[in-house]
Amino acid sequence: MKKNIYSLALAFLGLTTAAFGQELRLGNAELSPALPGRSCAAMEVLAAQMQADPSLAQRMANVEAQTRAFEVSPVFSRATAGVVSIPVVVHVVYKTAAENVSATQIQAQIDVLNKDFAKMNADASLVPAAFAGLAANTNIQFVLAKRDPNGNATTGIIRKLTKTTSFSSNDAVKNAKRGGDNAWPASSYLNLWVCNLGQGLLGYAQFPGGAASTDGVVILYSSLPGGTSRPYDKGRTATHEVGHWLNLRHIWGDASCGNDLVSDTPTQQAANYGCPSYPKVSCSNQGDMSMNYMDYTDDACMYMFSTGQSTRMNALFAAGGARASLVTSLGGTALRQSAATAEAQSKVRLFPNPVAQTLNVSVPAEQFGNWSVKVFDLRGYEMKQASYDNQGHIGVAGLPQGLYQAVLTDGTQTIRQRFEKE
Repeated sequence: MKKNIYSLALAFLGLTTAAFGQELRLGNAELSPALPGRSCAAMEVLAAQMQADPSLAQRMANVEAQTRAFEVSPVFSRATAGVVSIPVVVHVVYKTAAENVSATQIQAQIDVLNKDFAKMNADASLVPAAFAGLAANTNIQFVLAKRDPNGNATTGIIRKLTKTTSFSSNDAVKNAKRGGDNAWPASSYLNLWVCNLGQGLLGYAQFPGGAASTDGVVILYSSLPGGTSRPYDKGRTATHEVGHWLNLRHIWGDASCGNDLVSDTPTQQAANYGCPSYPKVSCSNQGDMSMNYMDYTDDACMYMFSTGQSTRMNALFAAGGARASLVTSLGGTALRQSAATAEAQSKVRLFPNPVAQTLNVSVPAEQFGNWSVKVFDLRGYEMKQASYDNQGHIGVAGLPQGLYQAVLTDGTQTIRQRFEKE
C-alpha cells in the first residue's frame, strides 16, 4: 500500500524539468525499440511539455489537489455515481490503405474501451483472487461523436490523407500543417488519433492540465482490435493510453518501487512485460498487479482497473474537475431530423464517391434549380473552390484531397452528405 500520496504527488510535480527529462531519457534507453515489450511515450511527452511550459506543473498540481479532495469526500459514493459518456472523435491519419482503418475496426476499438472500463471484458474473470475485490467498473463509457463542433451530424471519424510515413511523440499528428489533423475542442471531445507511429511506439497520451490544442490520445493503427501488432492487437493500447488521459500513471510509478498516486495498487519495482504468472513479487509486496491496464504486459494479459484508479479517474468529472465539461457535452447526442428531411436525405445521392473532377448530385424529382449547394470541409469552412452549376454537377477539381461535406437546401429542408476528394 502507498502512503502520503498527495505529498508525493506534489513532490513529483516539483521536480526540476531538467532532472525529470533526464530520468525519462534514461528510461527510454532501457525501453529502446530493440528490446521486446510495450512502448508508451506518455511520460516522455509530459517531460517535454513541462520543459516548454513552466506553468504546466502548477496546473497539474491543481488537478492533484482536486483529486485528493474528491478521494476523501464523504459525499462520493461509487455505488451511486452516474455513468459518464465521453464523445470520441477518431482522427485517422493515413498514408497507406492499411493505415486507413475501417469504421468497423474503429467501432470494435470503442467496444473494447467500453468493456474494459465497465469491467465487462470477458477476461476479467482471470483477475487473481487477491485482487478480485479491487477490480472496478469505472462508470466511464465512450461513444463516437454524433455532432461536430459546428453542431452538424458526424460519424465521429475523420480521415486525413498525409504524406508523412510515420509519426513520433512530437504531436505533429495533431497539427494539420505538419501532416496531421487538428484537435476538436478538448472541452467536448476525446480526440483519438490513429496513425502509423515510428520508434517502436504503440501510443502516447496527454495528461489533464495540458494544452487544449494537443489534448487527447495517439495510438498505432495496427494496435486496434484485429490489427497486426501482435501481441498488442486486442485494443488494450487504447485502454492504457486513455487511462493516462484520465490521469492514471504507470503502475510502477516510472521509478524503481515508484508511486502511481493510487493507494490500492501494490508498489512494484518496474514494468512487467509478456504474461507474468501471479504472484510475481517485488518491492516486498504480495505480488505485482501485472494484469492492470497501466502495466506494460501483453494485451491478452491486462484486464483490470482498481477501485482506487477508478476513483482517481472519476475525480476529473466532479465539480472543479479538469474534464468536468465532458459531462454536459452534446457531442455524443444525435441530431433530431424531421420525417420529411429523413425521406429527402434517403433520396439524395452524390456520385462518384470518391471523386476527382465532377461530383454528380441526384435530388428528389431532379429539380436541380430549386436547390442550392455549398461544400464545406469538416471544420465547417466553406470551400469556395467548389462550384455548383444548378444542373446537378459540383466541380471539385480545385479541392485538396480529403473528406468534405456537401450541404444542399431547397429553402425548407437542409441535407448534408459527405464525399471524398481523391
